[in-house]
Amino acid sequence: MAIRPLVRFPDPILNREAQTVDRFDDALQALADDLLDTMRAAPGIGITAPHIGILQRLTVIELTRESGVRVFVNPEIVSRSPHMVRHTEGSVSMPGISEDVERPATVRVRYQTLDGNAVEEDADGLMAICLQHEIDQLDGIFWTQRLSRLKRERAVKKFEKATRETARS
Repeated sequence: MAIRPLVRFPDPILNREAQTVDRFDDALQALADDLLDTMRAAPGIGITAPHIGILQRLTVIELTRESGVRVFVNPEIVSRSPHMVRHTEGSVSMPGISEDVERPATVRVRYQTLDGNAVEEDADGLMAICLQHEIDQLDGIFWTQRLSRLKRERAVKKFEKATRETARS
């Protein structure tokens, strides 16, 4: 297990679609372990393989230590509720920046486990938000694309300013 370097916004890899995982082996388990370590170090509650520069459809989510780690291989949303909710989101690839995003309150997701077993389940609350956010990333949709143009431009400028200030320190 290792903490991997994070891809930072605006790296173009964050706008590329991840490829389907077709090998369920020790390397996939090792990648999931590295994603968990990297996410905890960031810190964050969700991470995808593209966040560390690997274009594979793999995400790790840990809402709290008590709720445990969830690994989703090749996740996809199969249905969404019409009811919408707002939640503050950010990204390990754009640290320090967050904004409210509106998303469906509940989703049904289909994914595979690290062993390749197919699963379909419903998610609500923070898990539904996090799954939608991470699946967007796997589809090449960075979270700021869910913001209005004005809010997106403001978030990008704020991040650029923070990045410049950090570089000078």
